[in-house]
Amino acid sequence: MEVLRSLRTVDGATLGYRLYREPATTRRLIVLLHGVASNMTRWSEFVEQTILTKSWDVLRPDLRGHGESFSRGTLNLEIWCKDLRDILDAEGYDQALLIGHSLGAQVAIQFAARYPARVTALAIIDPVFHVAMRGGLRVMARLRFIFRILTECIRLLNKIGLRRRTIPARDLQQLDRETRKNLLDTGKKREMVELYSSPWQDLRFFPIASYLKELLEITRPLPALEKINAPILALLSSGITYTDPGITRRILDGRPRSETVTVAAHHWPLTENPEQVRSTIEQWCARLPI
Repeated sequence: MEVLRSLRTVDGATLGYRLYREPATTRRLIVLLHGVASNMTRWSEFVEQTILTKSWDVLRPDLRGHGESFSRGTLNLEIWCKDLRDILDAEGYDQALLIGHSLGAQVAIQFAARYPARVTALAIIDPVFHVAMRGGLRVMARLRFIFRILTECIRLLNKIGLRRRTIPARDLQQLDRETRKNLLDTGKKREMVELYSSPWQDLRFFPIASYLKELLEITRPLPALEKINAPILALLSSGITYTDPGITRRILDGRPRSETVTVAAHHWPLTENPEQVRSTIEQWCARLPI
């Protein structure tokens, strides 16, 4: 029932996405949003195994700049939100439940603040709140001006032809399978974290300027959660990799209609603990009054 579709935007970009939809029925929609230097295959396993497809349509887009939506043009949260709005319009959905991981969580929160009437609920996995950032993200947030200049310099070089001609596709479902077999199942958690947090691995499959721009976007302050009326489920990894889960939990605990669940992971719970992520989201969806 899942098909690959595409949409041509008014500014000339091509947006690729997969839509799981039952024919001749009207059902609620779930949107799955991937993270930095990622693509829709991050959610392939989830779609294959979840029971949610029995009662929901499921849309998983490649955000502009990724996978089937590849582009070397401008990337930012505003553009990703407009692209998602355009896809919903094209497919005839007035509202959606948004589920996002990392950068995808940022897009989900931004979209809910910009288009509140179009969001029924949010499930955010390891969102990045400015005050909770740690390590390299915290440094980058402090040096935004320098990284912005660097990004624009690289984009200029790309425009005059100094860029890779081909960038290979990346199947994250296959990567997860290999990682569990070779690392997680053999107790090599540290090696797994090093692999998944390595920018050099990401840059094999993603343009440098786009990568830097995404990191700049993920370190931007998010809209105040008070602007979002929709119910929120937050899944927070227990390990401190990019953010402090304790600070993130305190931010979310102060908001009505929010629920926070801790997952034993280091920022990649869809890889490290997919069963808990899936069952938690399924149970939460079943309780939603929508």
